[in-house]
Amino acid sequence: MAKVKVGIIGGSGIGDALCARAKGQRVEVATPFGDPSDAIVETTWDGTAIAILNRHGDGHLINPSMVNYRANVYALKAAGCTHIIASGAVGSLREQIAPRHLVIPDQIIDKTYRRCPTFFDEYFAAHVEFSTPFCPVLRQHLRNCADAVKTKVHPTGTYVCMEGPAFSTRAESEMHRLWGGDLIGMTAMPEAKLAREAEIAYALVCLPSDYDCWRPTPKELDKHELLKEIIGNLQEATRNAIELIQAAVSRFAEIAEVPPPAHSALELAIWSSRDRIGPDARNRLGALVAKYL
Repeated sequence: MAKVKVGIIGGSGIGDALCARAKGQRVEVATPFGDPSDAIVETTWDGTAIAILNRHGDGHLINPSMVNYRANVYALKAAGCTHIIASGAVGSLREQIAPRHLVIPDQIIDKTYRRCPTFFDEYFAAHVEFSTPFCPVLRQHLRNCADAVKTKVHPTGTYVCMEGPAFSTRAESEMHRLWGGDLIGMTAMPEAKLAREAEIAYALVCLPSDYDCWRPTPKELDKHELLKEIIGNLQEATRNAIELIQAAVSRFAEIAEVPPPAHSALELAIWSSRDRIGPDARNRLGALVAKYL
């Protein structure tokens, strides 16, 4: 089997649950882009090396806009990760995508504006291909493993990534539906794009916890009951997502020899003349560009 290492990024709820479940070594990773959200937990599942990172930090103290996405992805790259399976709580924009289901999205609309979306903001110009934002090989593998969970797993979906931390207005929610959005969340970007720049195959498992505000909530539920219901939905979706991710890791031999397109994402992406790129670029970007500079 080809040498693989799977990074697992845990989002709301699932990050703490994964770190509590994993019995491994906590490794602090320094990066040129600052500190990651948390230490990486290194261990193995069924013979496959994994590295778990809690996106929001221990106790969920980091809001989506303040996550250091560059440091997180760089840390997983430096740790040797070849693939990333990420997770995140979302709101549903479609009646058929019910809370407690899981979704493996295939497209994304980026509405964020406060986050640095690239590793390559200096030294040289690099333009990665991103028409297919999630790895088709890894996505198909997750779809093939859907039989491991009892809930419905939607095989496609368009994720609208908003800035937050406040939720959408009703008008925005209706607009996202008109755009073709199926899910609304706050964390998939620039994480997915940075993974592509780092030449890591990346796929996302989404955990719908509720319907977004386009769908009125039942009048008989007060806000405390509604929050209790949402938390219950997220807890159940978390259990389902962990089962799916564990199944995907345990069966990773099925795709270990299939080269993901992301693994050569920079091959044609660096447009600058190589003889004009100074040594500072390699010194700072390290693991991201070592094979090209």
